[in-house]
Amino acid sequence: MTANVTLQDVERVAELAHLELTSEETQGMLRDLNAILDHVAQLNELDTRSVAPLAQVSELEGANGKSLLRKDAVRPSLDRVVVMSEAPETDGVFFKVPKVIER
Repeated sequence: MTANVTLQDVERVAELAHLELTSEETQGMLRDLNAILDHVAQLNELDTRSVAPLAQVSELEGANGKSLLRKDAVRPSLDRVVVMSEAPETDGVFFKVPKVIER
């Protein structure tokens, strides 16, 4: 059973994202989102029991067989006093930033 995106869903997401969509764009977004959900539903029908789970799908080794990833290492973090002294506005513990949500 495929969950369908409704016109109201598209309009709500556009509102939350502060997007002004034309009626043609809204209809296109509705069609595209439902096509994506239909495709995901098809993928969910595949038998993947014999496929090993992956955390990374890109190549992790270079041509010489060496890992492209850096080694995990514990390092000291930045000094809070130094960082906060560079901030435009702070309470000494946190950065203060302008409010961006109008509702």
